[in-house]
Amino acid sequence: MSKNSINKIIISVLFSIILFSATKAQSYQIALLKYKGGGDWYANLETSLPNLIKFCNKNLNTNINEQQAIVEVGSPDIFNYPFIHLTGHGNIIFSEDEIKNLRNYLISGGFLHIDDNYGLDKFIRPQMKKVFPELDFVELPFDHPIYHQKYNFKNGLPKIHKHDGKPPQGFGLIYHGRLVCFYTYECDLGDGWEDYIVHKDPPEKHIQALKMGANILQYVFMQ
Repeated sequence: MSKNSINKIIISVLFSIILFSATKAQSYQIALLKYKGGGDWYANLETSLPNLIKFCNKNLNTNINEQQAIVEVGSPDIFNYPFIHLTGHGNIIFSEDEIKNLRNYLISGGFLHIDDNYGLDKFIRPQMKKVFPELDFVELPFDHPIYHQKYNFKNGLPKIHKHDGKPPQGFGLIYHGRLVCFYTYECDLGDGWEDYIVHKDPPEKHIQALKMGANILQYVFMQ
């Protein structure tokens, strides 16, 4: 067995331990993904993930560290986090080493949530195609389990911000039968997770966004 294969097995076992701990209410941490290319990876830095974490700890009885981590695409530290979140509006560039690192992370049990903060689509799709050249994003049907965890979204993603006025869509990359990346488009969950004063969304939109975010985390830790 090659050294690379052994390392993948070790990583998979470590992820299994992390996910098992998540279901046993032990503390763990999720991370915001920092990338290069000039795009604003920090777009929702202050309150978005922290608010989602608090909501999940209160309503799902999770025990997520309330302090979000920030991890770079090419860092080995990415393997410390069972869930990473990527957002922004602008350009994204993954280096060859980052592509390899992110792919290894995802096929070893990690999960990436990409949230289009408006204008991200044309940049993120080519980069993810480099990570998984053999895969295409597929739209998840409304009966997919990610929409039916603690909270029921019978029509798929909620529409949080107008953007181009298109219906929200949830796309996935599915590797060997497992959803490894969930891409929320024309929806903007992350803005909905932020403090009310930031965008002044109607309260029901704020709650919808938090509930859908909770569904994503619950799906990741229970699949």
